[in-house]
Amino acid sequence: MEVQTCSRCRKFFNYVGGERLCHACKEEVEKEFQKVKEFIRENKTATVIQVAEECEVSEKQIRQWIKEERLELSVSDGAIVCEKCGAAITSGRYCEKCKADMVNSLSSAIKKDEAPKPEAKKSTRDGNKMRFLK
Repeated sequence: MEVQTCSRCRKFFNYVGGERLCHACKEEVEKEFQKVKEFIRENKTATVIQVAEECEVSEKQIRQWIKEERLELSVSDGAIVCEKCGAAITSGRYCEKCKADMVNSLSSAIKKDEAPKPEAKKSTRDGNKMRFLK
């Protein structure tokens, strides 16, 4: 473990992985998330700006939850765009077309790496005998 500074409250804490938030701030962020989630259930057509104002949570945090696919917009209003092509999306970082393209290119790269490689010729002079160095 290493000691880090919480990115939210600036207190020191033992960092184990994930977001650089102390335990208290992680709990607070989770409470905010639950509040936002409940508001969205009741107001399905709300925009990011409306949710941020009503729930008193930053737009940046709401966009982060959308990118993490913890939240999804009901309508692609252009508030969240694909990081590759710029198309409007409702959740995540990439549109479905770009996700499919990345999967296909990754699959083809893996198939190229799996091609059998010729084995190097082994010397048959001494075979597998043990040798001594002088």
